Amino acid sequence: MKIRVYYEDTDAGGIVYHTNFIKYCERARSEMVFNSNLDPFTPNRHFVVKNINASYIKPAFLGDILEVISTPNSIKKASLVINQKIYKIASLEKSLDEKELIFEADIKIAYLVDKKPAAMSSKMIEFFKNYK
Repeated sequence: MKIRVYYEDTDAGGIVYHTNFIKYCERARSEMVFNSNLDPFTPNRHFVVKNINASYIKPAFLGDILEVISTPNSIKKASLVINQKIYKIASLEKSLDEKELIFEADIKIAYLVDKKPAAMSSKMIEFFKNYK
């Protein structure tokens, strides 16, 4: 998923505020599911973040174009870990010849039904196993 950095994403120095990297990852995870045939989002069924292990490698700046790559790993019945990497692919001045890794996180998400951990459907597990 590609994202342009807007003024609202940055601090007074034009650098992306650290929590926005987490927001970008959330958007990419949501898009992953929105673009599937799954329907896990109802008032009583949804995913929640259980744990985030994040590494801020380099800053992003106003006008940069970023790409978030999501790779599901460690898939269990009621949870999975999604590795998410954010690359800078262009700045205001130029397109980059190759992607530059600026952020990486392993995010554990749990599936809940009626506010309790529950097994994902086999269709959902298969989707995450085959996601590219």
